[in-house]
Amino acid sequence: MPEAGHLAVFLFGLAGGVHCVSMCGGIVGALSMQVEQPLVRASSWRTGRWSLHLAFSLGRIFSYTVVGSLLGALGSVGMLYDGVLPVQITLYVFANLMLVAMGLYLAGVTRFLAPLERGGQVLWRFIQPATSRFLPVRSMAQALPLGMLWGFLPCGMVYGVLALALMTGSAWRGAGLMLAFGLGTLPNLLLAGLVLGRFRDFTRNSKVRLLAGLLVLGFGVFGLIRAPALGGKLWSGLVCT
Repeated sequence: MPEAGHLAVFLFGLAGGVHCVSMCGGIVGALSMQVEQPLVRASSWRTGRWSLHLAFSLGRIFSYTVVGSLLGALGSVGMLYDGVLPVQITLYVFANLMLVAMGLYLAGVTRFLAPLERGGQVLWRFIQPATSRFLPVRSMAQALPLGMLWGFLPCGMVYGVLALALMTGSAWRGAGLMLAFGLGTLPNLLLAGLVLGRFRDFTRNSKVRLLAGLLVLGFGVFGLIRAPALGGKLWSGLVCT
């Protein structure tokens, strides 16, 4: 995917931070409770919280990236017929329509992601029992695998970007796309765990979400406008030269 696509999904993750906090806020808050504040060394307590939250989020982003890679590789099967331009154009148009839909979601126009979350509940019922093995979290060695499992929590935002990863037609591009999205979600969850509300208030602001939604939507509309003129310049997946 071109750099604009990575920026689009990064903004999607960043501006969708309120949704991320609502989905993962419970476990993130629990991580803060695991580190008891010493009577004297408050700095050590803060460092302990940082390490747990960072390990948890890195595990979550790792899962996003791996699944994105797998879906990108699966999408490459459909790209075996890379000489069939209509197939490529169809996937390209679908991917940009997804960007438009995600932009509308951020702007508060539609709730198209809700059905995707309900569909993911089936898989989560199998994964959730395994999370209890790492609770209560006392170390990074527990927080990291817990985050990896939590990466499969049913989340419409994640599923929306995974649909784009499938359309990239490449394991590397699918992984890169999900990595960009995961990094976008990182600030909100870290700040939620460390009880710093100013940045969360910023992303909750309706004007900020509208602007971010319009930017993501704009990337999708621009891609759709370009589609008819791409012709032979379109390569596998979402990548254009």
